[in-house]
Amino acid sequence: MSTKTSNEKPGSIRARSEAVILAAAQKEFILQGYKGATVQSIADTAGLPKANVLYYFKNKENIYHAVLQLTLDTWDRGIGDIDSSQGPVVAIEKFIAAKVKMSFEHPQASKIYAMEIIQGALHLKEFARTYLRQWVREKAKLFQVWIDNGEMKNVDPVKLIFLIWSTTQHYADFETQILTIMNRADYEEDDMTQVTEFLTDFILRGCGLKP
Repeated sequence: MSTKTSNEKPGSIRARSEAVILAAAQKEFILQGYKGATVQSIADTAGLPKANVLYYFKNKENIYHAVLQLTLDTWDRGIGDIDSSQGPVVAIEKFIAAKVKMSFEHPQASKIYAMEIIQGALHLKEFARTYLRQWVREKAKLFQVWIDNGEMKNVDPVKLIFLIWSTTQHYADFETQILTIMNRADYEEDDMTQVTEFLTDFILRGCGLKP
């Protein structure tokens, strides 16, 4: 299967091909786990020759790291452009909205990340010690500025980040449990909005902020 069209630039071809491969990899890692998934099975799911997959990603471990990196990059975009002058309400609203949106629209990414962490981050120990730890520290410092300025309640910034992660990712990682309890086959159209509004209101109030 060719991924090239006559008017596409090389950069756009690469980006599109990598997106197709990573989407297929998400499905395979969820269904088969890291050990069970293979480059060939990922290629088959993507509808590409194995050689094409290896052209963009050297091996299965590189594909796996790319999938996990994509997850964190998406999270980071949700709050990464916030600066201290914009205040904690805007930061928390954007952070929660971005994480809820990802859980509803890209649940596979969250599930893979959760599986990796539950299994002890076997393939991402260095990644967790460096990038992830730095990410949390940077966001915690941002919240601490607002706490020190009296703009929000004196809460533990790291625990606040953990709370936002856990409550928002719950709707992806425990999707089957939620839908079973609610006797549904799938999420409904307004669920994402309702969850975002509920969590935003609840967490803002807990931080002494007015929604």
